[in-house]
Amino acid sequence: MVGKNDLAMPPGADPASLSRYLNEAHDEFVSTGQADPALRQLVLESWQRSVEGGLDPEQAMAAIRLDDAALAEIRDTHPLAAGMPVIRRLLVESAADAGLLVAVSDAAGQLLWVEGSASLRSRAESMHFVPGADWSENSAGTNAPGTALALDRPVQIFGPEHLARHVTPWSCSAAPIHDPDTGAVLGVLDLTGGAEVATPQSLTLVRATVAAVEAELRIERLSPSKPAVVSSGWSLPALDVLGGHGATLRHGSTTSRLSLRHSELLLLIAESPDGLTTADLGVALSEDEQATVTIRAEMSRLRSVLGPIELSSRPYRLKNAIDTDIARVRDDLARGQLRRAVATYRGPILPKSTAPAIERLRDELHMLVRSSLLTSDNADALLSFADTAHGRDDFEIWQRTLEVLPLTSPRYTQVAAHVAHLDEELG
Repeated sequence: MVGKNDLAMPPGADPASLSRYLNEAHDEFVSTGQADPALRQLVLESWQRSVEGGLDPEQAMAAIRLDDAALAEIRDTHPLAAGMPVIRRLLVESAADAGLLVAVSDAAGQLLWVEGSASLRSRAESMHFVPGADWSENSAGTNAPGTALALDRPVQIFGPEHLARHVTPWSCSAAPIHDPDTGAVLGVLDLTGGAEVATPQSLTLVRATVAAVEAELRIERLSPSKPAVVSSGWSLPALDVLGGHGATLRHGSTTSRLSLRHSELLLLIAESPDGLTTADLGVALSEDEQATVTIRAEMSRLRSVLGPIELSSRPYRLKNAIDTDIARVRDDLARGQLRRAVATYRGPILPKSTAPAIERLRDELHMLVRSSLLTSDNADALLSFADTAHGRDDFEIWQRTLEVLPLTSPRYTQVAAHVAHLDEELG
C-alpha cells in the first residue's frame, strides 16, 4: 500500500516550487548535516543512511561492478529475464516514446537492463545509470531503485531528493518484484526521467507492471515451460516435486496433480533407473513393513494417470525418460548456474512426505544447494535463497550473505540486523 508520504509530488503540487524548496534543503543538509523537518521521512532517513555509509554527495558515482561477460551470464540465468517481454510490452515501448528510461535490477541492487529513450540513455551514461552499475544508496546515494530495495516497498524520488549532486536533475519511481512462490525479492523495476516520473500516475504504472510480471512468472511456472527436448523435437514428460504438497506431472498438453503417495512412488522410480521391486518400495515408503498388495494396488492406480509414460514391472521402472525439477537443479549447480538453480529450487522435495527415501532425497538436495551457496560469492543468489521460507532461519546462509554483500548494497543493514537476530536466538 502506498501512502501520501510515499509520493514525491502529490496531486496539485507545483514542480518548480517543490524543486526550489528541495534544492535549499539539499544544500543545507550537505553543508551542515541538518535536515529540514518538512522533508519526507523516507528521504531524510535515506540521506542519513547514505552519508553514514560514507557517501560523498558531491563526488559519488555509482560503481560499475559487472563487466559485459558477467552481465550476460546473470541476465541469462536470472528469473526476471522471463518477465522482460512483459516489461517491454507494458512499459518500455511507451517510455521510449515519452523520452523515459526503464531499468531492472537484481536483488543486490545491480542494474541488469536499462532500456527506453536512446537519447536519454546516452545522457544517463554520464551518471553511470547503465547495466552493470550498483545503484544502492551507499554507492549512488538516495534513489528509487536502491531505496525501494532497502525498504522493500514502492518508492518515488523527485529531483533534489536524490542525495548525489549529479543525480538531482532526475526523478524516478520504482517498486520491488517478488518471487510469486517464495516471496523473495528478485529485483526492482524503475522508471526514470524528468519531473513527470514523480507523479502518482507513474508510480501506479510501475506497480501495475510489477503485478503483471509477478503474474507472468506464476503462469510460467504452472505451464510446461522450457521442457527438455530430445533430438526429434518431442518434449520429455516433466515431473515437478519442489515446494509443493504433491507433484505436478506434464506430458504433452496434459497437466496432472498427483496425490502425495503417487508423487512419492513416481519420484522414487524416476530416481532409480535400474528399477525398484515391490519390497524396495515398501522399505522406501515406510519404516513399517508395507503390505505388498497395497503397493501393487497403488502402482495400478498410478498407471492410470501416467498417460503415454510407460511403467514396467518386476522391477518397476520407467521405459520413457522423464525430466524432473530436481535434475534441473542438479544440472544447473554442476554447470555453475547458481542463480538459475536457486530460482528452480522453490522449496524442499515434497515437504509433507514422511517416507524415509523421500526424506533422504530432500536432505541431500537441500544440502547440495546450501553447500554451493556457502562457497559462492554470488550475493544475488544468496539473497534470493535467504529471503525464502526455507532460508529465513538459516544462520550460515545469512552470515555468508553478509560476508559477500558490498557495504554499498541497499540490503546490507537489513542483512546485518537479521544475522544479529539469528545469532541472539541461537545463543
